[in-house]
Amino acid sequence: MSSENSSQPPTEHVGPDYRPAMQKPTATVSTSLSHSNVTILPSTPQLLSLLTMIRDKNTGRADFIFYSNRIIRLLVEEGLNHLPVVKHEVTTPVGRVYSGVKFEGKICGVSIMRAGESMEQGLRECCRSVRIGKILIQRDEETAKPKLYYDKLPEDIADRWVLLLDPMLATGGSALMAVDVLISRGVPEDRILFLNLIASPEGAANFAERFPKVRVVTAFVDQGLDEKNYIVPGLGDFGDRFYTM
Repeated sequence: MSSENSSQPPTEHVGPDYRPAMQKPTATVSTSLSHSNVTILPSTPQLLSLLTMIRDKNTGRADFIFYSNRIIRLLVEEGLNHLPVVKHEVTTPVGRVYSGVKFEGKICGVSIMRAGESMEQGLRECCRSVRIGKILIQRDEETAKPKLYYDKLPEDIADRWVLLLDPMLATGGSALMAVDVLISRGVPEDRILFLNLIASPEGAANFAERFPKVRVVTAFVDQGLDEKNYIVPGLGDFGDRFYTM
C-alpha cells in the first residue's frame, strides 16, 4: 500500500498583498506542520518561482544549479537568524554610536554527502572562512538501514553551533543518524540547525519528534512519500541533477 498522502496539496493565491486575489494566480504552497522546532520559509512569489524551476524535469543542469543556489542562500540566511546574538555597539564614520548586535559563539557546517555538499557554497557566501565537516551515510543493502561510512569533523565541533546540510528529507534516516554522530562528538542537541530544501511531512515530523531541540529550517514541505519513499511531487534525485545530469 502506498504511503503517499492522498489529500490534495494546499494552494493559495500568490502575489503582493496589495493586489486583490482575483489578480493573483493560485499555486501549491508548503504543507504546514505543528512542530515548534520546524521553521518553513514563507511561500513568497520569489521562493515559489525558484522551486518551480528546480522541480521542472525539463530544467537543465546549469539552471538547476543556479536556482538551487538561490534557495540555499535563503535557507542559510534564515538559519543564521536562529543563532544567538549579544549586544554590540559601534561608532559610525560620522561619530555617532549605533547600538546593534553580533553573533555569539563559533559556527561550522556539516554536509551529508554527496547532495549536502551542494549547500556548502551558499554557507561560505554568508559566513566567510567557515569550517565545514563531512558525513557519509548510505543505505546498507542487506539491512536496508542507513549506515555510517565516513565522517570528518572539526576537532572543536563540540564548542560550535552546527549547521547540518542536506537538501532532501524523505524518511529522515540519514539526517537522524547524522545528528546521532554530532551528539556522540559532544555537540549539544540545541546547538544543531538542520537546513533542508524539500522535506516530506513524515520525515520532518519524525525528525522533529526524535530531536525536539534541533531546529529544522526547510524551504518547503511536500505532499508526502510514494511507495518507494520518494518525496512527491519532489524534484527527483537532487545530487544527480546538481552534479551529473
